[in-house]
Amino acid sequence: METPMNAATVRLGDGLEVSPLGFGGMALTPVYGDVDPAEALRTLHHAVDSGVSFIDTADIYGGGSNEELIARLLKDRRGEVQLATKFGLVGTPATGYSDIRGDADYVRQAVDRSLQRLGTDTIDLYYMHRRDLRVPIVETVEAMAGLVQAGKVRHLGLSEVTAEELQEASSVHPIAAVQSEWSIWSRDVERNVVPAAADLGVGFVPYSPLGRGFLTGTVDASKLGSNDFRRNIPRFAEAALDANQAVVAAVQAVAAELSVSGQAATPAQVALAWLLAQGRKLGLPVVPIPGTRRAERIDENLGALALDFTAAQLERLDAAADAVVGSRAADPRWVSQGRE
Repeated sequence: METPMNAATVRLGDGLEVSPLGFGGMALTPVYGDVDPAEALRTLHHAVDSGVSFIDTADIYGGGSNEELIARLLKDRRGEVQLATKFGLVGTPATGYSDIRGDADYVRQAVDRSLQRLGTDTIDLYYMHRRDLRVPIVETVEAMAGLVQAGKVRHLGLSEVTAEELQEASSVHPIAAVQSEWSIWSRDVERNVVPAAADLGVGFVPYSPLGRGFLTGTVDASKLGSNDFRRNIPRFAEAALDANQAVVAAVQAVAAELSVSGQAATPAQVALAWLLAQGRKLGLPVVPIPGTRRAERIDENLGALALDFTAAQLERLDAAADAVVGSRAADPRWVSQGRE
């Protein structure tokens, strides 16, 4: 499918240029069910073939196995990829987290472990995955800045920080991007974090831009497997599903009114295009990182770059968030929403 993907990049903060859509690697680990490693690698190659060069992972995805998978992509294609990974969480998404660490010693140990697993000398964007409240954020960022000086990291990022934390961190070293959950049904970051990022010239990288799949209308949340990470999220609880289905219905209704390359638009395309429109509206670069196990979903997601909305359609999508029931995180203190 022809897309504008190859014709443009997006500049986040600190001069980091990436593809207009990224790829979230967590979906290629067993957090939403079993994964076929061979298919996962094919999907990664298809993403880069299609111009999705911004690949996002973390040291805790699959206990490090996600970084090792991406190393197989990087072996022959490192120059085609803007590579992002993260440190700070102890545990895995599938089994749960036991701690958050942001002390300087841990920062230095974590980057070396990631570099080894990834099979590369340099990480393009290195994120603090979550805030360690026992350590002043300036100390964590000072340690991260040391990695830039050592040539192990090119740019710094922060995930799920508050506006105040972002401002403190930016006083130590330029921050290229904030990564937090942001989508049609997760909009708390718009109150404080997004405006702070815009003021500071920091880009925004929304994770779970498709509502962990829910906004696509293809997920039956009542039938999630026992090892599915989403079972722990309050808005996926049985008591919340009927109310939250109204959000999906709003996205589906707008999708039915639009087309991409002569074909009906999909809810996934609408959800991604809404985020891009929000970035333009709120004055900052936005690069969503949807994840998928299937190559054909890459093509579908790229169609979002060609979508435009009417003012009335945007109003309907904006209003859909009012119907959401349940927090976006099992423990809101571990995301910016719980500390603002």
